[in-house]
Amino acid sequence: LSSSSAASDVYKRQYSMYQTHSGKEPAIIPCSYTRLIGRELDLQARDLPKLLKFTALTTEQLMRDDTMITASQQIQILQNSLELSASDQFGLRLGQRLTPSTHGSMGFLINSSPNLLAVLQAFQTFLPTRMSLIRLETHTNAEWTTCLIFFEQTLSHAVHRLLSETVAVIFSECAEFIVGRPLTEAVIQFSHPAPDHHACYADYLAGTYQFDQPQLSIRVPTELCLIANASAQHDSYLLAMQQCEMILNRLKTQQHSTTYQVQKAMLSYPLGQLSEEDLAAALFMNKRTLARRLVKENTSYRLIRDRILSEKASSYLHDPQISVEAIASLLNYHDSANFRRAFKRWFGVSPSAYRRKITHRQEENDLRE
Repeated sequence: LSSSSAASDVYKRQYSMYQTHSGKEPAIIPCSYTRLIGRELDLQARDLPKLLKFTALTTEQLMRDDTMITASQQIQILQNSLELSASDQFGLRLGQRLTPSTHGSMGFLINSSPNLLAVLQAFQTFLPTRMSLIRLETHTNAEWTTCLIFFEQTLSHAVHRLLSETVAVIFSECAEFIVGRPLTEAVIQFSHPAPDHHACYADYLAGTYQFDQPQLSIRVPTELCLIANASAQHDSYLLAMQQCEMILNRLKTQQHSTTYQVQKAMLSYPLGQLSEEDLAAALFMNKRTLARRLVKENTSYRLIRDRILSEKASSYLHDPQISVEAIASLLNYHDSANFRRAFKRWFGVSPSAYRRKITHRQEENDLRE
């Protein structure tokens, strides 16, 4: 694969992804979900790049607890997981693995909630802090409580079915924990056609289910939603609620910050192309005003730009098929020497030395395995 063709292919993928990200999605999905997908697939460390294909994420980033990913990256990972999985039941099995304890503070809130209705309301309110590509709407009357599930991005049929199966099993498992028994009264309506493995659904879902419905939804008798949770802990519930509200408020604040607006604007153009003057104009302010607002948030145009470019440079260097010259072009450096100087300023070593360290580390991992 030539440097120019490699750069062209990667550029097309990344530019498409940035266009999708622009104005729609922050990186707020914990990478722990992707690690659980890898465990369910029984992947080894050397196989993880296959799971991360086309996401610009590295194995090292995946293994860090502080790494957050976007909805588009998560969707690509789900698509990759379907290609890697040999089981038709992968989505159902993944739902079983995603127990409340895997959902951070929101999971703690679920376990300590007073009843199932409170759980559904918690999912509706706080799901954006964990999985931004899914939205829930809960509607309650005297007879039924209905939870409508929406996916916020266009999905392939296969990924749509996978997520639908996963969400249904997560709900079934949570409901069984809260109510204290399998929720056989639940009615689950899937919008996808009955898959070849539909007979296996009974092994994972206690209620009845229907296919080819207009909307993915879960309906439960309201009286069951009000059954007291035997494991409810009022103090723990209030503490978890405070933590979830704090995370949600922080997310809202970040999305209104100048730093977030600058990052979003930069990612809506090919990397490195948007000048400070053009960026300020895109945000309807002059360059001086932009600089002053960023100073108040302890950053600057150059710091934000360097952080984005350095992360992408590091990611590209993990692919041995892309030359340093091609990476410089992808990052809009017209002279590869300028890119090499910038890279050394970011990481303290040259791109070639950085790539050798990556290769050496991977060889050591392979030997340990």
